[in-house]
Amino acid sequence: MHTLCARGTMKPEINAAVGFLSRFLRIKGHVNDRQLQTFSQTLQDILAEQYKHHWFPDRPNKGSGYRCIRINHKMDPLVGQAGQRIGLSIQQLYLLLPSELTLWVDPFEVSYRIGEDGSICVLYESHPSNNGNPSSTTGNSNPTSSVSQVSPLVESHISCKEELLVLGRTSPAKPYMMTVSS
Repeated sequence: MHTLCARGTMKPEINAAVGFLSRFLRIKGHVNDRQLQTFSQTLQDILAEQYKHHWFPDRPNKGSGYRCIRINHKMDPLVGQAGQRIGLSIQQLYLLLPSELTLWVDPFEVSYRIGEDGSICVLYESHPSNNGNPSSTTGNSNPTSSVSQVSPLVESHISCKEELLVLGRTSPAKPYMMTVSS
């Protein structure tokens, strides 16, 4: 895996994104541990290769659209490629993953939204140090780990969203407007 590129490391962000997607496959129970490991490693390699010339720690929003993983009426091709590597068809991936998912993999932050009207939740966040590498993180700070571990606060957001999926919902309820007057 390309853990470093000329512009800085992207491994923690990729690990957070891949770990998040892998949890959906594990929760649904249709893949074994070996398939899950292969899916994770394959997707890590694909993303690292795809992002290596589109990673700008000095301007994290630059290239964000290119690095966005999107599942809606069509499967993200990179996720589809990793799924096919373990024998899952695109149709099977649609059953295992949220039908509406946007996952942003940016330098120093990985966030997601389930459903078009869902809230944006942060999976991983770090702050750049003087050399451009992360200095403190809310995600996994162990660069040798293949699966990201997230903080309890972030984990609770994931559990909340996953609970909606288990209950058969693919997007949160429509938000309501609250007004505050002074």
